[in-house]
Amino acid sequence: MKIAMIIGVSGQDGAYLSRFLLEKGYRVIGTSRDHEVNSFANLDRLGIRDRVSLASVDTSDFRSVITALSNHSPDEIYNLAGQTSVGMSFQYPVETFNSILIGTMNLLECIRILGYPARFYQAGSGEVYGNTIQPADESTPFRPLSPYATAKAAASYAVANYRQAYGMFCCSGVLFNHESPLRPARFVTKKIVNTIQRIANGSTETLQLGNIDIARDWGWAPDYVEAMWLMLNHSVADDFIIATGRKHTLKDFLRLSFESVGLDWQDHVASDASLLRPLDIQGSVGNPEKAMARLGWDPSVGFAEMTRKLVFDEIY
Repeated sequence: MKIAMIIGVSGQDGAYLSRFLLEKGYRVIGTSRDHEVNSFANLDRLGIRDRVSLASVDTSDFRSVITALSNHSPDEIYNLAGQTSVGMSFQYPVETFNSILIGTMNLLECIRILGYPARFYQAGSGEVYGNTIQPADESTPFRPLSPYATAKAAASYAVANYRQAYGMFCCSGVLFNHESPLRPARFVTKKIVNTIQRIANGSTETLQLGNIDIARDWGWAPDYVEAMWLMLNHSVADDFIIATGRKHTLKDFLRLSFESVGLDWQDHVASDASLLRPLDIQGSVGNPEKAMARLGWDPSVGFAEMTRKLVFDEIY
């Protein structure tokens, strides 16, 4: 039985990845900064909490990391930890950078020091490319436009450096936006579907949003965690973009999500300048051809179906 350690198991991706690996026959060790106080609501929601072994790991603390790896000796390590909100990173830039880069460096260095052949996955982000007129591929230069994206870019460079310098099997999955019902309320897609649920139940509130003309490459989270596993079980360690190759505006998401319950979004949405970020990506789209060709990965859920799934899960 292979052992997988998921660093940051309580989030959207950690929960879906846990379920995926359990179905593959893995023993799953899931970590958070303090597993005794974390609710692990997403694991409960998927009905798998009692099948995941839980542990506390603070990735900013070198001793905490090396102790956890020594105790469990995982075959595969998935680093999904760190501050995940682009908007919040403008408010807490140093904390964001430390949680992403220092945590990644500690994990890489502990694996190197321990010297056992664990395979390492780093959660990258399509945010590192900034605005993309043409779909970004793995050779596209990084042009981060937020503290979050800057930290993710630095972590990606660290992974590549350890792979080249020490021959370690480590890779970055450069994932573009991917959604599911497990998204936290602070994400705009979840904010929208939560509001639709209340309006459908009789609320007269108005949904306040910032820039609705931004365009993103949106996919379905369960598809994307499969790509993580495919990377660590590929014959060669490498970095891969995981995306759909298509972009849609937030206005498109609004239209489809409100239409799915028989409403016109324009009757329920207003602009709020206070919600605009200091700097934002206008358009972001990735090219997944490398992952499709080398990993055999292919997204199964398109944008319109994803939108309906999010709304129907919230309402029904």
